[in-house]
Amino acid sequence: MFEYFYHEILRRTVISFGSLFNDISIKHTNNNGVVTNVIKVPLAYGPTQKFLARLEQSPDLNKPVQMTLPRMSFEFTGLTYDSQRKSSTTQTFTAKSANNGSETKKTYLPVPYNMQFELSIMSKLNDDALQIIEQIIPYFQPAYTMSVELVDVINEKRDVPVVLENITMQDDYEGNFTTRRVLLYTLRFSVKTYLFGPVSSATKDIIKKTTISYITGDRTNTPTREVVYSAEPRAIKNYTGTVITNLSKDITTEDILITVNDASSISADTYLDIEGEEVYVKLKSGNSLTVERGRDGTNITPHLSGAEVKSISSSDSLLVEDGDDFGFSGSTIWRIWKWQKSLTI
Repeated sequence: MFEYFYHEILRRTVISFGSLFNDISIKHTNNNGVVTNVIKVPLAYGPTQKFLARLEQSPDLNKPVQMTLPRMSFEFTGLTYDSQRKSSTTQTFTAKSANNGSETKKTYLPVPYNMQFELSIMSKLNDDALQIIEQIIPYFQPAYTMSVELVDVINEKRDVPVVLENITMQDDYEGNFTTRRVLLYTLRFSVKTYLFGPVSSATKDIIKKTTISYITGDRTNTPTREVVYSAEPRAIKNYTGTVITNLSKDITTEDILITVNDASSISADTYLDIEGEEVYVKLKSGNSLTVERGRDGTNITPHLSGAEVKSISSSDSLLVEDGDDFGFSGSTIWRIWKWQKSLTI
């Protein structure tokens, strides 16, 4: 049932969360308001208890510096399912492979989960902690959105909200005057991320041609008529950039007769792309073309003389990208049988 896959989504989210707070500094001033010291607050991953234990249980009490304050630490503390963001469990979506642009990958829609984080701010001076707090809180109202590349195989990037849940403050100053003081602010966050399942190739699953047969008759085994209809996906715009000619006259939204500079490379029963509008060529007479406008739902718009006329060929059909609109080129075959009735006398 299960297969190995690892997108490093949780790891990427942890790193992205930590990067939000890795460039915070505090300033110390003298009595005249002149800045005397600028300290970049160090950030590390790990539980707060380990840092506090390092302060309180140093093996050498005469050591001049045990640990520099202020500093920050963050920790991934929990993972919960978010039913409010639930989507269909059987729906899939496709995307181009990041390694091979011609290969199409598919995967099921992701599962929404909330990751809980705790950011701890440890400081000896209350002013230092307040400087750090004020550089963080204004960005969360109560959420801050960060962009995370969740699945690099398909270049799947999503905006992940980071929600500030609450803030608590603790002053660890107990005992005699020799006890070190630690002001501890704890900020709790919830990161609304998504977990993706395995990614597989969808190139072989793409339907390139569909054929439908209709059989009519008064007998099941002896049909009198059969209709076979075949359809293949067809591009409705030019992807190759090939310009075959230009309009020689302006055309309005009502015109079905257009004139081009050179129609030698245009034939009847073909499709053209004129500035995003798909037209079907019904008849050709010299450089004049009788067309059907706005095929396959494209917008009928006026075009000025000199507008580029591009061809829509089979080469364009091979370049239709995932998510683009497309049409169908079909053919119908009629087969009629005549059955002779034998009489026994």
